[in-house]
Amino acid sequence: MLQVSSRTSGLGTENAFVVLKEVNELIAKGEDVINFCIGQPDFHTPRNICDSAIKAIRDGKHGYTPSPGIPELREAIAEYISRTRGIPVKPDWVVVANGAKPFIGFTILSVTDSGKGHEVLYPNPGFPIYSTQTVAQGAVPVPLHLLESKEFSFDVDKLESLITPRTKLLILCSPHNPTGGVLSRADLEKIAEIAMKNDLWVYSDEVYSRMVHDSKFESIASIPGMLERTILCDGASKTYAMTGWRLGYAVNEKLAPYFSTWMTNTTSCPNHMAQWALVEALTGSQEEPDRMMDIFKERRGLIVEGLNEVDGIRCLLPGGAFYAWPNVTELCRMAGAKNSEELRKMLLYEAKIAVLADIHFGSRPPGEGQHIRFSYATSNENIMEGIDRLKDFVRKNRK
Repeated sequence: MLQVSSRTSGLGTENAFVVLKEVNELIAKGEDVINFCIGQPDFHTPRNICDSAIKAIRDGKHGYTPSPGIPELREAIAEYISRTRGIPVKPDWVVVANGAKPFIGFTILSVTDSGKGHEVLYPNPGFPIYSTQTVAQGAVPVPLHLLESKEFSFDVDKLESLITPRTKLLILCSPHNPTGGVLSRADLEKIAEIAMKNDLWVYSDEVYSRMVHDSKFESIASIPGMLERTILCDGASKTYAMTGWRLGYAVNEKLAPYFSTWMTNTTSCPNHMAQWALVEALTGSQEEPDRMMDIFKERRGLIVEGLNEVDGIRCLLPGGAFYAWPNVTELCRMAGAKNSEELRKMLLYEAKIAVLADIHFGSRPPGEGQHIRFSYATSNENIMEGIDRLKDFVRKNRK
């Protein structure tokens, strides 16, 4: 009998898209569902960016490009990263891909060897592709639990205790998906010291870098000694409302040629006309992206205040991104839900509120209770209506 490989049959996924399918099926049946489950800006891509792509198409810029991206875009990215992170970056350190996500796999492929027990430390809860790609590439995922008591930052002592001679890579994400936590400069300095002491590569997922709400964004690559060992990854999706354009980029002097080869081996090159759109995004007016960031901050205050008014919920104020990560342990007890996933289903089918459960982002850290994720990349009206539905749900389901 024909079979697929165990690597493929066991490949994990990003559950946001699984839940989104469930939500869309309800909407197709005429159900009025408020969707807080997908991390996608609800804004249109700014007009100047769209116009740049249209011009590229009309100018005949629609053929293959160099695998790492067009020179104009690599130069724009190098200038942007140098300016925003305070580090010297050269264009040939930059590689562009169809989204930022491919660089998770490219990095693991480039710094670990399959079957040798090489380990990858990753934040838990965290973006699920960190662990699925680690397993798929034949390495060993090691979860590093984020704690509510530390505002979803690392216990640095615990980090060091997890490192073994087989540890090759540490994955960071700040601002963090799904908790909205932000690593401070002091946190990053401690982590950098450990990374250099143990000769680790660090993958720094910075796709929410423009969404630090109360302080300055800090990159671990800017700490002395860390630039050469940091794979800095960012993209167009969140900052410029360009999720469907599929453009991301990574910066590292040593690994850039290897990432370029991986691009040649997979998708040949990034989307040509979209690259010109990103040139405009990075070098053109920032008025519209800045306006979007201000709106996200306003929505943060609205949803966190509302969630904390709901019996059985407590929610920390996230430092960045557009996610709230409330503790719903008490709400589960009150509603008779055995865990956050059962509560998620109750909210979807009874209250018509779509959220994600903590188990969609990894194993539940011991002693951390139950959590769900709200994406507040939606309108103020939807946020207020969602809070009202939550309160009504509690009134109807209180045991």
